Amino acid sequence: MMKLYKKFVITTAVAFLPLWAHAQRAGGIKGLLVEVGRLVNLLIPISAACALLFFFWGLAQSILHSGEDVEEGKNIMKWGIVSLFIIVAIWGIVVFIQKAFGIEDIYIITT
Repeated sequence: MMKLYKKFVITTAVAFLPLWAHAQRAGGIKGLLVEVGRLVNLLIPISAACALLFFFWGLAQSILHSGEDVEEGKNIMKWGIVSLFIIVAIWGIVVFIQKAFGIEDIYIITT
């Protein structure tokens, strides 16, 4: 388990290294927040669409198996709603942090 954790940490660090380096050139913590905002701005619509599709997949499963085991479809729908909530919450937190630090840039996430 520890070996898997180490691989995850190293992979994540290597993946975000270019982002960190660019942020250092762009102005420290403010630049880093701008870059994170830009990355989130790219990922939020994609992840929200996936979560919505996940919800509709669970709805379809519930309808298709209405006489049989509908618990699986309900469970999929529940996790689709939870993931949508988490996505919107993260979006709100990023906007709050940007406004708290006064970041006015082209990459500000609009709600």
